[in-house]
Amino acid sequence: MSSTAGGGSTQTGPTTGPAERLGLKSGMVVQELGWDDDVDEELRASIEDTLDADMVDGEYGNVVDTVLLWWRDDDGDLVDGLVDSLTDLVGGGVIWLLTPKVGRPRSVDAADVAEAAPIAGLAQTTSVTVSRDWAATRLVAPKPPA
Repeated sequence: MSSTAGGGSTQTGPTTGPAERLGLKSGMVVQELGWDDDVDEELRASIEDTLDADMVDGEYGNVVDTVLLWWRDDDGDLVDGLVDSLTDLVGGGVIWLLTPKVGRPRSVDAADVAEAAPIAGLAQTTSVTVSRDWAATRLVAPKPPA
């Protein structure tokens, strides 16, 4: 029996936060790469609140469910960054590439992401706004042909 049976919904309106838009849930292990002074600390706090845990860094050394890769235009070769982000990612896991929004300093051209993803063996699936200054692009390893 559902806990809402006969009681209706207790939700009062859309409350989807950025962590939920990224598909993150309590108990997941999320690796954060590319952290710097310019990241959105409110977004990070929201994600860690949703996870009910701290994000792990590149030294974690175990498998992770999701990678959050903060990336700016001057961070180097995006293909290399994406390949490096696959190191600890569990099969079927997701990489969220976080880039400054268009028009913000150090923003990454969408064409650069579209070009780099397949070279790194990834497919771009969706993009979402996660904060005032940052956008996120979901990247996954393509499923092998059946």
